[in-house]
Amino acid sequence: MKVKKLIVRSRKPDQRGPCTPEIAALLTCWVTSSVDSPSCAQNVQALTECMRKAPKSSKYTNTINYHLARLGKFL
Repeated sequence: MKVKKLIVRSRKPDQRGPCTPEIAALLTCWVTSSVDSPSCAQNVQALTECMRKAPKSSKYTNTINYHLARLGKFL
C-alpha cells in the first residue's frame, strides 16, 4: 500500500485567553459610556492586574507533520 501524502491536523486548543472576562467587561463599559469615562477605571485596573498575573504562553509548535512528511518517503 502506498500513501501519497500524510497530514495529521491536531485539535486546536481553546483560543480564549486568561483575561477574556476582564476584556469583555471593559468593552461593555466603553460601549455604555465613553472611552475616557472615569467609571471604567475599575475595569481598566482589573484588566491590568490580570495581564500582569497571566502566565506567559510558550511558542511550542507541533512537529508531527514535519516528521510524517520526512518519513513518508519510506512508505
